[in-house]
Amino acid sequence: MQGESRVRAQVVVVGGGPVGMLIAAELAGYGVDTVLLESRADVSEQPKATTLHARAVQTLARRGHLPGQGYPYTEGPVESPFHFAGLPGLTITAPAREPEPILKCPQAELERHFEARARAAGARILREHQVREVVQDDHGVRVTTDGPQGGTVCFAEYVVGADGARSTVRDQAGIASDTHPATVSALMGAVTLAKPDELPKGWHRTERGWIVAKLDAEGRTHIRTLNCDGAHPDRQLPPTLEELRREVSWIAGRDITMDAPRWLSRFSDFARLARTFRAGRVFLVGDAAHVHFPIGGQGLSTGVLDALNLGWKLALTVHGSAGAGLLDTYDLERRPVARRVIDQTQAQLALMRPGPELDALRRVFTGVLSADREHGYLGGLISAQDTVLPGHTEGSRRATGTFLRNAVLSTATGETDVIGLLRDGRPLLLLLGEESSGHQEEAREWEGDLYVVRARPTPEVPHNALLVRPDGYISWASGESCDLTDALSAYFVKSVVPKSTVPEGTVSVEHP
Repeated sequence: MQGESRVRAQVVVVGGGPVGMLIAAELAGYGVDTVLLESRADVSEQPKATTLHARAVQTLARRGHLPGQGYPYTEGPVESPFHFAGLPGLTITAPAREPEPILKCPQAELERHFEARARAAGARILREHQVREVVQDDHGVRVTTDGPQGGTVCFAEYVVGADGARSTVRDQAGIASDTHPATVSALMGAVTLAKPDELPKGWHRTERGWIVAKLDAEGRTHIRTLNCDGAHPDRQLPPTLEELRREVSWIAGRDITMDAPRWLSRFSDFARLARTFRAGRVFLVGDAAHVHFPIGGQGLSTGVLDALNLGWKLALTVHGSAGAGLLDTYDLERRPVARRVIDQTQAQLALMRPGPELDALRRVFTGVLSADREHGYLGGLISAQDTVLPGHTEGSRRATGTFLRNAVLSTATGETDVIGLLRDGRPLLLLLGEESSGHQEEAREWEGDLYVVRARPTPEVPHNALLVRPDGYISWASGESCDLTDALSAYFVKSVVPKSTVPEGTVSVEHP
């Protein structure tokens, strides 16, 4: 089409929030030619998510994407206080030698961090490009955009939609959704209070709703409100300072004077779950795939885990190494997790609704939270540390689908750990002791796609051989009723490596 520039890539990512930037960084890091299209000119400074939960933090550490210099080891399990439905007493625990279970980092900072990593890995970031059409066929996908210099047409093998709740990619791909209509109205914004002491930091529940207040470094108070009387008649209508003042004053039961508003917005408990996270060559991640009531700070973490689940699978596919059904496992693994997040945020909202009939339930649940410290059910639910992936081979059981904790390993070249080994980005075949020698021979035809490491046996890894995915989940363990070759066939095509050689780039570290 005359007047339009043309761009070719292996993968186009639509949407440059933190989830889109992260998957672009992942793909580019694997050597995939990646283009990211973002409609905004710059990173938005509007306060949004600030919480990353334990499983997202742990997986980011394994892939080398965790912000900051390195990651702090902990000698023993670390507990972080949190809340459930605004009720105090929840404890989220991370195992020993893992990062702390809750990372507080503004969304804008994460976006900048992931963008820098994406650019450094070679991804092309095209800002001020608004996508207007996505068309796929058996050979690829065409993405048409309006950019600052006119139209741009991108041709790619695959497209990832990371373009938020109102996803153009989702709509253009014809992916239907299951939705739950809004039943509450909520406001958020930053203001200057005439009397800051009238609304101290924390969660405030009254018989009319909730107010959450937090003071920033500039002296502004960040406010969120929850009104359970019903949904706002027009969720798209921009809120005003007067509306926020009236709402806060009504919930508080007294007049709260405020001025200098910034970043006013509204939200609700509207929920959406795409019926599939994949349509041919198009994939959805983050809010494009799932939306829920933002209680418990789980939205960003869920999107991050989407990206880290899909990235290595898509990279293997682009490079021609993926097993036939590998890309289908993305939807099979991530959609049930998103369903659970929607369910438990709706359950939290039910506990937050005002009314004396719920006071007794809240008192009972406060006791449940205290008792749960020992068992960790709710902490695992919020932090996604309870996630066990479905098996994709016959006979998968026990360890398969669980997350491998960060064990210390002794190799011929010295001590290392699981986090350090997974930085390589390839699936890890971990062989512990002489009994595991036969497994290396079983894997010979796939070694070009594996990072093979031999180490001393350790009680921290109760198996003599493990196949570990780049995102930290175990896809096979010795003692399972399925063979290693079955597990490898589900993930990779054979690389047909001569038995007398070790493929270039494959590391086999003999234990001392």
